[in-house]
Amino acid sequence: MTTPEAEQDGVAGAARATSEDGAARPEERLERAVRAAEQALIEYEIAVETFRVEVENFSRLHQQRLGPLYARLEELDAQIAEVRAARTGDPEDLRRAEEARARLMPIPGVEELIHGWMDGDGLFPEAAAMLTDQPVRPPQRVRPGEEARRLYRDLVRKAHPDLAQEEDERKRREEFVTRVNAAYARGDAAELRELAGEWAAGPKLAEQRPSPGEELYARLEWLSERKELLTMVARELEESAIAAMLRLAPDDPDRLLDEIGEQLRNDVARREAELAALLAQG
Repeated sequence: MTTPEAEQDGVAGAARATSEDGAARPEERLERAVRAAEQALIEYEIAVETFRVEVENFSRLHQQRLGPLYARLEELDAQIAEVRAARTGDPEDLRRAEEARARLMPIPGVEELIHGWMDGDGLFPEAAAMLTDQPVRPPQRVRPGEEARRLYRDLVRKAHPDLAQEEDERKRREEFVTRVNAAYARGDAAELRELAGEWAAGPKLAEQRPSPGEELYARLEWLSERKELLTMVARELEESAIAAMLRLAPDDPDRLLDEIGEQLRNDVARREAELAALLAQG
C-alpha cells in the first residue's frame, strides 16, 4: 500500500519555491501542489479502503468456516474439565470447570457480533452442519474480484468528494461514493458497472476556480491532517490478528483457512478421544 508522503513533501517544496521566486501569480504553483496532494490522498484512501474490505471479509470468512470448530473445542474443554472436577472434587478443578462452562453461556446480542453463525442460544443449524461436512451456504468471498477493484478505483478517483468546489456538489459526491463503497464491500461488479454508467451520465463539473493563497494553505493543512488519520487507520488494520493471517497467504487465503481447519479438526478429534477415555474410566 503506497502512501502520499512523497507527494506531501513535494507540496511543501512547491510552497517554499513559490514564496522564494516571487512570481507574478504565486497562487498558481500552489494550486498545482494542492491538486497533486488531493490526488495523492485519494489514492491513499483507495488503498486503505481496499485493504479494510479485504481484512473485514477475511475476518467474516474466518468466523463462518472456523467458528464452529472453535466452539466445539471450547465445549469439549468444558466437558473434560467437568468430568475431572466431578471425579476429583478438588476445589481448583471445580473452579476451572465453572470458568470453562461460563465461557460458553449464551450472551444476549451475540448474533450481531459473531457475523450470523450463532446466537444467544448457541450454533445455528447451518453452522453446526459445518462440523459434519453437510452442505451449507458458501461463505462470502475473501475479497472483491479484479473487475470490482478496477471499477471501484476508477469511480472513487472520479467522484471523490474532495474534488468538489461547491457544498451541494460535495454532498452529491458523498452520497454517491457511499453507494460505491457499499457495492465494493459486497464485491458486486454488476452494481459498480451501473454506478459507473450513472456517474458518466451525471452533471458535468465546473472548471476548478483559482483560490486565494490563504485558502490553499488551509487546504494543504487539512490534507495533511487527513493523511495522518488514514495512516492511523492503516496501522490499526495492519497490526490486527486477521491482517497478520492474511499476510501468510495473500494470494490464496482459502488454502490457509483449509490448513487451520484441518488442524482444528485434529484438535477436536483428540479432545473427543480424551473425553471418551475419561468417561470410560467410570
